[in-house]
Amino acid sequence: MADIIRLLPEHLANQIAAGEVVQRPASVVKELLENSVDAQATSVQLIIKDAGKQLIQVVDDGLGMTETDARMCFERHATSKIKTTEDLFRIRTMGFRGEAMASIAAVAQVEMKTRARGTELGTCLNIEANEVLKQEPVAMSEGTIISVKNLFFNVPARRNFLKSNPVEMRHILDEFQRVALANPEIAFTLYQNEVEVMNLPAGKLSQRIVSIFGREYKEQMASCEETTPFLTVRGYIGKPEYAKKSRGEQFFFVNNRYIKSQYLNHAVLTAFEGLLPKDSFPFYVLFLEIAPETIDINVHPTKTEIKFEDEKTVYAIVRAAVKQSLGLHNIAPSLDFGADVNYIPLQPMKFPASMDFDTSPAKAPSASSAPAPRPTTYASKATMGDRDESFFKPAALREISRTENQPENRLFIEEDNPSVSVSVMGGSKTLQLHQKYLMVQVKSGLMMVDQQAAQERILFEKYSQALGKRSGASQQLLFPQTVHLSPADYSLIMELAEEFNALGFVFSEFGQNTIVVNGIPAEVPLRDERELIEGLLEQYKNNLSSLKVDRQENLARAMAKRVSSRLTGRLSDQEMNALVDQLFACQVPNYTPSGQKTLVILQMEQLQDLFLK
Repeated sequence: MADIIRLLPEHLANQIAAGEVVQRPASVVKELLENSVDAQATSVQLIIKDAGKQLIQVVDDGLGMTETDARMCFERHATSKIKTTEDLFRIRTMGFRGEAMASIAAVAQVEMKTRARGTELGTCLNIEANEVLKQEPVAMSEGTIISVKNLFFNVPARRNFLKSNPVEMRHILDEFQRVALANPEIAFTLYQNEVEVMNLPAGKLSQRIVSIFGREYKEQMASCEETTPFLTVRGYIGKPEYAKKSRGEQFFFVNNRYIKSQYLNHAVLTAFEGLLPKDSFPFYVLFLEIAPETIDINVHPTKTEIKFEDEKTVYAIVRAAVKQSLGLHNIAPSLDFGADVNYIPLQPMKFPASMDFDTSPAKAPSASSAPAPRPTTYASKATMGDRDESFFKPAALREISRTENQPENRLFIEEDNPSVSVSVMGGSKTLQLHQKYLMVQVKSGLMMVDQQAAQERILFEKYSQALGKRSGASQQLLFPQTVHLSPADYSLIMELAEEFNALGFVFSEFGQNTIVVNGIPAEVPLRDERELIEGLLEQYKNNLSSLKVDRQENLARAMAKRVSSRLTGRLSDQEMNALVDQLFACQVPNYTPSGQKTLVILQMEQLQDLFLK
């Protein structure tokens, strides 16, 4: 039998290694920025063209490299950062495995210009698919300029798997922000297609957070610091009232390296227990300093996952640090030690003045002794039309009929209680309770409709149809609104521009992560368009992390959720009846897209039990 095992060719081995390290343009950005940080740069520029597919260029003023080092850095397993086995357990630099530059050069056209400090001339190196095409001296300032052109030019299958430019740019922004947050003492600048996207001057961590995420973060940040012999925790957490519906702005750094850890995230959320609104997530940027020998950072090729030698202690210290910060900033709820928790006097029940109760023994009233009635609003001659259970079956929805000419039925409504109102229309009545619920008589008892949940279901199906047909109607704003977004949100809204237009949004680019909104969907109340768009993007990102649905359904869900939260308050007679009718014209009237009930039915037996118990 012939031998079948053989060594891989060098270029093929490099391409396989590149598959681990270089997954998309953002992977190249991460490796190059971390190399600049390790080179002790004080200023770093990132220049992107065509979302990194055409060009990724990093310019720094770091230590630079000699002619020999410039050539050696593209060899596999070549590194300046470890020399012995013991060094593996004392790692404090970013890139150290010696694979990044070789992997990048295997799938791109690379030009590197570098000049070491104290030398007169630099070195220019051109490499294509790991083959050195040119090496010559060059006049330049101290530091390094690396240009990665035409990524995956020689692996077209990998290039075809790249996403659209807005998606890839969003991943680049994520990597840029992580490195910039970890190194606030370094100035960072990002250019996209020759337009400056971010300019982050060197400064403190708090200044860097505000520069990246916006001025409004000044008010919401609370400092967090805890020092123990085992672990040091420092950074900032967000105040609970500023919590968002998505997990986006949550960052852990261990020894200045960004990591992902559900375990530590749980520690932070436990510290916030009882303080956060439902389904909300706090902002935090936390740095953990720990002895390198007590962690293993080589678990994952991108080194974003690590193992702790004593993870339970780390969990406890992180949780305690966050709880202490909440307490120091008077955010945690305090106990009132002046109150006797064992004795709380019962308050007498208070009834509206309109409810006149006779304290004498009950007896049948006579016409002559009955007191004069208080002013009351009456419903006109109509009946609560019976709606049987077929009302909830989609097949029977179009067969709904309302009964008329039935015995008069009057409903008394107190005038001094404006939270309750009566609707009379076509022989059927709908009652609004506390501007939150609708009550409708059905054949088997009483149906209660959650007003906001019903709106969400109706709007979801409407927006799904508009996105499918590209037919959303718009209302023009009298005064166009300028909305400034974070770079990540700006990139996201550009990615979703076609879908936003289909929903009825009309906006145009204004440069510097800003858009001008000229129109919004027709049924949305005119109120704070900036908050609407930011909330919609926030809900969309939250859905991305928790749902596996396509883009159109995600956006329809997000839009329905945000708009329905605005459509609250008192409804007119016609609006109440229209809402009920629209709900049962839906394909799935009983539940919201997320599975929450839109209605419940109290059977007659259940209602009777309430009075008999």
